Amino acid sequence: MSHDKPALRAGRIRYLILCMLFLASSVNYADRSALSAAQNGLSKRFAIDPETLSLVIAAWGWAYVLAQIPSGRLLDRFGARRVYGLSILLWSLLILLHGFVSFLPNAGLAFLTLIALSFLVGLAEAPAFPGNGRLVATWFPTRERGTASAIFNSSQYFATVLFVPLMGYVAQTFSWPWVFWTMGAFGLLLTALWFKTVYGPRNHPWVRPTEITYIQQGGALIDPVPRQSAARSGWFYTRQLLTNRMLLGVYIGQYCITTLTYFFVQWVLPYLVNERRMSLLNAGFIAALPALCGFAGGVLGGILSDFLLRRGFSLTTSRKTPIILGMIAATAIVACNYVDSDGFIVAILCFAFFGKGLGALGWTVVSDTSPKEVLGLCGGIFNMIGNSSQITLAYVVGSLVKGTGNFHLVLLFVAAHALLAIIAYTFIVGPIKRVELNANPAPQ
Repeated sequence: MSHDKPALRAGRIRYLILCMLFLASSVNYADRSALSAAQNGLSKRFAIDPETLSLVIAAWGWAYVLAQIPSGRLLDRFGARRVYGLSILLWSLLILLHGFVSFLPNAGLAFLTLIALSFLVGLAEAPAFPGNGRLVATWFPTRERGTASAIFNSSQYFATVLFVPLMGYVAQTFSWPWVFWTMGAFGLLLTALWFKTVYGPRNHPWVRPTEITYIQQGGALIDPVPRQSAARSGWFYTRQLLTNRMLLGVYIGQYCITTLTYFFVQWVLPYLVNERRMSLLNAGFIAALPALCGFAGGVLGGILSDFLLRRGFSLTTSRKTPIILGMIAATAIVACNYVDSDGFIVAILCFAFFGKGLGALGWTVVSDTSPKEVLGLCGGIFNMIGNSSQITLAYVVGSLVKGTGNFHLVLLFVAAHALLAIIAYTFIVGPIKRVELNANPAPQ
């Protein structure tokens, strides 16, 4: 309790920043699920089946992955407030445009338009999570960072709890274009709120000097990077990040964990509808139950990690313990292949979601380890490698479901990635610590 009182006296503007990160990330994840929510309507209007939908989703994934390093450099150069805010505005406008596909005359033109729009949304959304990581590193001391990162990362479950049932209701009550128009409107409102409330620590109009002192003394990297350092964060720094063993293990672990994330976010709804024969509306509400468990697991993982750190455990033990325990629990998803009861299916998904949430501390580790000169770039590489799993998963799901007629091998594929994440954090990552970069290139 003695640690909490100075934190409260220091001020609470960092919690407002965290609320905005959570809200922005929730809308971001919900927008990624919009195509799945509109799948039935798209199928009836343009005969777009799950395999075709997987190609549209993969277009988003390619763009999102390719834009990570450039977006990280933009964040380092121009700051998270400006780049992230413009990102929200742009992706929201593009989501709105998805709804107008309904007015196109034929399936071929609709498919090409969806591919193009999905690709552009991927580009526009790229700065979001590197921006989250950068803002957490600059606003939160080390001992609060696990909880802060877990809260914004748990937005993926909140999005499933709130927005997926909403999108299912909108699609069934009105029509599928209204899914995109509704989510686009949310994004435009969010943009206005973002620019009103989000600033850097030294520039925020409402922050107290005592809060700046508190977070800086606790390890927050509140000072902006000198422009000349940020401008040089190209291949010279990228090469150092990609050849660091600890970061390489973190990147591999995130690739595996993000595979689980995208299955939960983008494919659980089609799994329940197509394999378990649930209605879209019922599946949307049922999917909210595992998502609630994922949300609880995500917040608990951050709290547990910070608790272990405050009790004197090393940073390595404090961060790795929830990750490994969570991934062990997430492997339970494969048990869905061996039960028929919808009730058991939901229970298994709840347990697996909880485990995945518990272990989703990758962004905390990035905030702990990123070199201070290139917070955005390191987050961009981390997010690029992690989200490349979305591309793989989209093709794997499309191919396996088409070839077998069910999701059995897909669930095995997802569970195997939880095991690989355990291997990465156990045998590759090693001690967790902030990376020190060589600031000068070797002489030629």
